[in-house]
Amino acid sequence: MTLTQRLGHYEKLMRLDKPIGIFLLLWPTLWGLWFAARGIPGIMILTIFVLGTVLMRSAGCVVNDYADRNFDPHVERTRKRPLAAGLVSTKEALLLAAGLSLCAFILILPLNRLTIELSFVALFLAASYPFTKRFFAMPQAYLGITFSFGIPMAFAAQTGEVPSMAWLLMAANLLWVIAYDTEYAMVDKMDDLKIGIKTSAITFGRFDVAGVMACHAAFLGLMVVIGLIHEMGIVYYAALMVAVGLILFQYRLIQDRDRTRCFKAFLHNNWVGAAIFAGIALDYLLNAAP
Repeated sequence: MTLTQRLGHYEKLMRLDKPIGIFLLLWPTLWGLWFAARGIPGIMILTIFVLGTVLMRSAGCVVNDYADRNFDPHVERTRKRPLAAGLVSTKEALLLAAGLSLCAFILILPLNRLTIELSFVALFLAASYPFTKRFFAMPQAYLGITFSFGIPMAFAAQTGEVPSMAWLLMAANLLWVIAYDTEYAMVDKMDDLKIGIKTSAITFGRFDVAGVMACHAAFLGLMVVIGLIHEMGIVYYAALMVAVGLILFQYRLIQDRDRTRCFKAFLHNNWVGAAIFAGIALDYLLNAAP
């Protein structure tokens, strides 16, 4: 195997060829940074968090594939992943995950002590999430905590503390993660039932579509509350209305539980996160204008 081929397998193992996970992790982190900074985050902090998001999502994907290496060959969508297909060894995967995590840790060293302390919690969550699918009826909730932890870290980096507002935003994002990752789990529902993996799509049963939409609704409701607390303007609420429209479109995609359309709905959440971030950033920008 040539070096180019090996690096290509590493790229696929880190899912750099499928950046949707980076965006879904990045948007709520940016929400947190903008709220914490009242619209003007420090450029160094912003750069660190963007790069850190890429590194930690990549490390998380490697750990996930390591944990699922005996399951992935039996799932249609994942059987060609590098570890499942035997193109990368387990030792290589563990070394790659460790290297990515170390780079992420070095990256945040210029930040304050509280942010560094929180990074250890974030690392534990990222490393342990893949194993929850064996015993936890709704691992999507655990993923929600994992994918939301950039929010308290963003507040800590920007303000030196983690106020109640950060936890409220984290709760909102947790609900959004459960919604979109259940859509993702609906794609593999039949395969997961066969091999014994637990997911929210299985736990919700015939109420899977209703569960997705209920989580979306609760997420948007909390975002309205957050807007009221932060005294956001009309641009923010207009962005939330755009998000409502996008989520209603997702309902049309998932209501018949077609695997391809469920996956399309999952990918569509990138636009939900982007719309809300645009609303937050533009609202602060317009309010700051003289």
